[in-house]
Amino acid sequence: MRTDLAGPDPDALRPLDRAAAEDIARGLRAMADPTRVQLLGMIVSRPDGRALVGELATALGLSQPTVSHHMRIMTEEGLLARAQVGRQVWYSVMPERVGDVLETTRSDTDPIAVVVAAPVLARITDDLATRFRGTFSHETVGRYVRESYELLAGQAKITRYLPSFTARFAGDRLRSLAAADGRIATDGLVATGAKGVPGSPDSPDVPDVPDVLFVCVQNAGRSQLASAILRSLAGERVRVLTAGSAPAGRVNPMVVAALDEIGVPLAGEYPKPLTDEVVRAADYVITMGCGDACPVYPGRTYLDWELADPVGLPMEGVRAIRDEIEARVRALLADLDRMR
Repeated sequence: MRTDLAGPDPDALRPLDRAAAEDIARGLRAMADPTRVQLLGMIVSRPDGRALVGELATALGLSQPTVSHHMRIMTEEGLLARAQVGRQVWYSVMPERVGDVLETTRSDTDPIAVVVAAPVLARITDDLATRFRGTFSHETVGRYVRESYELLAGQAKITRYLPSFTARFAGDRLRSLAAADGRIATDGLVATGAKGVPGSPDSPDVPDVPDVLFVCVQNAGRSQLASAILRSLAGERVRVLTAGSAPAGRVNPMVVAALDEIGVPLAGEYPKPLTDEVVRAADYVITMGCGDACPVYPGRTYLDWELADPVGLPMEGVRAIRDEIEARVRALLADLDRMR
């Protein structure tokens, strides 16, 4: 047997820090029980993000001592916070663990997303009608939204994130239909051309497409909410970029869920660091709580939106931030359209 074969490159093997690994293992052990997963799922899904032992026990058909035992273990392991209000003891997920819990307890067969309510389909229709204004009638857009929803729910059997997937699927179909009918230019002319190049957005034969950069601290919450909503409303009328002064490892799962509720897809976005070239390329730089992290260049429009950070907030708090950002984005888009 040969013993002189080169082994794995030691530089390629970088184990997770031991303390971090132990923290993760403790969290996994605390959730390694189906009852605890159910308890966490119920708590994190509440509008105010908290629950009492009694109501949890009733929902699961268990005794209160049994539920109290599970809650004690998860509290000791740093998954839950315990707060006494009068004679009642409320439990909530620790703010820094909300994203992990939400992602863990959401299943691909989550029944909440199987049926999309009529008001959500109507909202998707209105948003896509805004994007395709002058290309398709509101009635045509509505028909494609309904068909797309039925195709995904029936033939594709998609359940998770069905509202946002419906919006994305309908938008893609309408974009393809417009291109096939010659109603809009192809992607090569509108979306990918370089500035100053014939056939690109700033050349004489193609309307100028402004670049909007949203910047927050982690690029996992506020900037992702703003960019997703603007893309949903503006389509190819605006190019949208995002960045963070201290980017997180992933987009906040509660932000993804809040967008899905209103039929806005995030389209595979991820947190990314703020770099000089994206600022130089932007026509509008909109900051959200990242201070002086953005370099300032002449000729750009800088706006600072004072918004709460969704990190650690229950779903009702994330929804409030989403709705405030949506109002600001709609006003921004109206200003951009007036200047075109």
